[in-house]
Amino acid sequence: MYIQTVLGKIQPEQLGICACHEHLHVDLSRIKQNSDTCLQDTDLVAEDLKSFVAYGGRAIVEVTNDGMGRDVGKLAELSRRLDLHIIASTGCYKDPFIPEDKQRWSRDQFAGWMIGEIENGIGGTGIKPGVIGEIGSSLNEFKPIEVELFHGAITAARHTGLPLSTHTTLGTCALEQVELFVRESLPLDQVIIGHQDLNPQDEVVLEVLQTGAFVAMDTIGKINYRSDESRLDSLMNYLEHGYEDRILLSTDLTRKSHLRAFGGQGYDVVLRTFIPALRDRGISDTVVEKLLALNPQRAFSIRNKEA
Repeated sequence: MYIQTVLGKIQPEQLGICACHEHLHVDLSRIKQNSDTCLQDTDLVAEDLKSFVAYGGRAIVEVTNDGMGRDVGKLAELSRRLDLHIIASTGCYKDPFIPEDKQRWSRDQFAGWMIGEIENGIGGTGIKPGVIGEIGSSLNEFKPIEVELFHGAITAARHTGLPLSTHTTLGTCALEQVELFVRESLPLDQVIIGHQDLNPQDEVVLEVLQTGAFVAMDTIGKINYRSDESRLDSLMNYLEHGYEDRILLSTDLTRKSHLRAFGGQGYDVVLRTFIPALRDRGISDTVVEKLLALNPQRAFSIRNKEA
């Protein structure tokens, strides 16, 4: 097993403390019509990331894909500047963010394109993605193009062994995503179900965890959706049920206003405030190490290819 970063392959144990779902060079303004959602100033991002590194952060899973302003060359630049492991993504997001040229693609077209990027690199850069993501469903439903996208991503994951990281809009459709993966025989330990800290139904998240999939609590610090105190309550519940080996943490920073310089939570929020609050509730260093380092090592290790 190995992990594919923008600068090449590393051994899983080299990954270190890892944010499982971030954006370092992203532009959602084409759809959102809001310049705040264009976060592409490498110097600003690098400055904010310095605090993440100072708190012990060593790796970022960067889930910006085609249609979201992906630029893997900039990711490689950030990786070198900050001595950070950065994992890039292949795939598309969800309707309506899928690029114009792919909006009528079939699952086979999506699969072929993703496999091509995984095997040959992205856009002539030679930089290979280490994750398929973030692959998204809409609020309480799969749009037709999202069904094709998910099937294409599953085929690519089975063929290449890459982990598959999802987007669930406001936490919805998590079980439906899992059911699709089960039907299509994708091993659930190869799957990260995203945004489950936006799912207020702990019993649903526990059902997802029971399947063997990884669950990402990856919008920490976004208190406009939910307080971090409430997120901590849910996390404690999952830990009490014995799922310390299946949970990943991150903040999903996507806007300029999310940077510390503009009053936002910053890339360091998990390490700066959330983990200390978790420790205050009696969670041991052993469990913290799983959440921050050991679980990402397993989740983002590339499996053997299918025969």
